[in-house]
Amino acid sequence: MTTSTPDTPVDLFIIGGGINGCGIARDAQGRGLSVTLAEMNDLASATSSASTKLFHGGLRYLEYFEIRLVREALREREVLLAAMPHIAWPMRFVLPYHKDMRFENDTPVSKLLSFVMPWMRGRRPAWLIRVGLFMYDHMGARKILPATRTLDLANDPAGEPLDAKFRKAYEYSDCWVQDSRLVALNAVDAANRGASILTRSKVTNAKRINGLWEITTQSPDGSQQIHHARALVNAGGPWVKELLNGALNHHTDQSIRLVRGSHIVVPRLFDHDRAYFFQGTDGRIIFALPYETDFTLIGTTDADHPTADTPAKCSEAERDYLCKFASGYFKKPVTTDQIVWSFAGVRPLYDDGSSSATAATRDYVITLADDASSAPLLNIFGGKITTYRRLAETALKKLAPFFPDMPDNWTAGVPLPGGDFPHDGVDSLLAGIKTRYPFLDDRWALRLMRTYGTDVFNLLGEAKSADDLGQHFGWTLYASEVDWLVSNEFAQAADDILWRRTKTGLHLTSDEKKALAEYL
Repeated sequence: MTTSTPDTPVDLFIIGGGINGCGIARDAQGRGLSVTLAEMNDLASATSSASTKLFHGGLRYLEYFEIRLVREALREREVLLAAMPHIAWPMRFVLPYHKDMRFENDTPVSKLLSFVMPWMRGRRPAWLIRVGLFMYDHMGARKILPATRTLDLANDPAGEPLDAKFRKAYEYSDCWVQDSRLVALNAVDAANRGASILTRSKVTNAKRINGLWEITTQSPDGSQQIHHARALVNAGGPWVKELLNGALNHHTDQSIRLVRGSHIVVPRLFDHDRAYFFQGTDGRIIFALPYETDFTLIGTTDADHPTADTPAKCSEAERDYLCKFASGYFKKPVTTDQIVWSFAGVRPLYDDGSSSATAATRDYVITLADDASSAPLLNIFGGKITTYRRLAETALKKLAPFFPDMPDNWTAGVPLPGGDFPHDGVDSLLAGIKTRYPFLDDRWALRLMRTYGTDVFNLLGEAKSADDLGQHFGWTLYASEVDWLVSNEFAQAADDILWRRTKTGLHLTSDEKKALAEYL
């Protein structure tokens, strides 16, 4: 076992390569702080690649009176759209209504309505949904996204795949985001600005020595490296409490609630680009979303999860639940034998003592350790992908007293790599890509644009045909793209590329995946 020690302390050492850690790294490095980030696996290898892939205000959170969280998230949607129009885009959501829609029993709104209008017996009335959507439209300083409208499902294409009992729906706006690419591009931008991003580097110990943090990281081969930093950020996600009790040796009463969210992917269930918001008779909600052109993504569940180290997998019970839930809306039943892929992630929600996993707050809590008089320790509890940028600003505000010359906020609207074009310039960019590279068919060009934006031109360079792109691994994945991801986006293993930097894993055969692994 070898140990090496960098000579110069950095300002900020961040543990965790999920969206919160990478978002903080980008923001801090852009303000002139020196940053090192360590992630024990690949970037976005846990929660941040297993979300429902939405920038959304959280319509159902209004029933919990999470007004601050919803307002902040709604305002962030359009800020984020402007910064990453290649990996995030507006999406319309169809919310079918039926008189059997019900509340979850323990929401504040359901309790209030049960007291004021007991004859409703837990039903979610249409007027209340419309009030919620009115608030949703007007709380977030909306400029790009269109407002809510009412649909007649008998005459709208959105009604065609649904059961005939659904005659009316509301259509509102939120946004889609490619979650794991969001993480990778924040890390790339941080590195482009000077940050050191260390993947597959596990923090095994951290202690204060002479006013600095001394952090030990370990690589898969067992070699160790010693780092020094003026401040330490624990953005360990599901492992945040485990890090505090273990490597950081810092005990706190604050805790997280691990909640597993599972999703299934099936062949495409409808022929339009809108998503569905389904309300269940048990009070829960799920989404059915257009996914990677050929598929529909259905989720999510809310189930308490035992430990951070317990693998997150979609259980048979969750698969059955999601299929049954969706089948209650679609004309044709959704069955488990249709599932082509499933995934699950563990959300590290701040433990606010809620009675159920569904009711646990999605807001974030950021704490500065009580003994942070010299070398501060900042801990991140909870959060949601939509508010990652605001979380980063809040984290750095808490660290500002230790870095008095640190500049102010700067990230709002600043493009991520590949996102330096107008939010309404997608068609123009796509046309430019197809003109420059006429050998790309429509689906291939669209995938590359939605993955790399303007960096497509750097990735493909002077290529005149597919033969110029090197080894073909299947579908639209060639060696030139793989090499780009290894050189520019910290990819090392086949799964990094197949399931996080891209979703080409949905289209490649087992032999093609094996060939990629051998190439790497």
